[in-house]
Amino acid sequence: MGKPTETRRAEIIESALAVAAEQGVAAVTTQAIADRVGIAQSTIFRHFRSRDEIFFAAINWLGANMLQTLEPCFSGAGPADERLRKLIQTQLEYVSKNKGLPRILFSDRLHLESPELKQNVQRVMRNFTSRVAQLLQEGMESGRFDNMLDPETTARQLVMLIQGLLMRWSVFDFDFDLVSEAESLGDFVARAIKST
Repeated sequence: MGKPTETRRAEIIESALAVAAEQGVAAVTTQAIADRVGIAQSTIFRHFRSRDEIFFAAINWLGANMLQTLEPCFSGAGPADERLRKLIQTQLEYVSKNKGLPRILFSDRLHLESPELKQNVQRVMRNFTSRVAQLLQEGMESGRFDNMLDPETTARQLVMLIQGLLMRWSVFDFDFDLVSEAESLGDFVARAIKST
């Protein structure tokens, strides 16, 4: 008897991300995924119609899991500045365990070849940026952050900083500890947005 559908789908998604991390997005074929999972290629097509559908599901899965992981930073107790630092730390920890994410984010597959995949990533990014903006607004209202900030613009800038770090990490083939960058990034952000 085969595995439950959701279990098998998760294995396929995780394998696609692992292949992307190790060999790049172009190497993510349904055969490479099947080989990694240890199933026939035809089994992949019982769960997903195409490779892009696997990428789409992977982005949804990563986005949902990341937001769930970060939820205590957004809505938990404690000062907003401390939760923002924790958010940076937790996000970098999450991505460090999911190396396929930056490979997909910076791939031609996303940028040029699949408008649907790009729209899905844009949706996840907008959701994340909106949640960061809410946290910044909370910090402004409590006097932790400069009340002259524009929360939306500042949230986008923070996302850009993190994306730049992820790009560097990916380009350098993950050869430095991403999580160790959290403290200096947190210090930089804190200085930039602290209340005067």
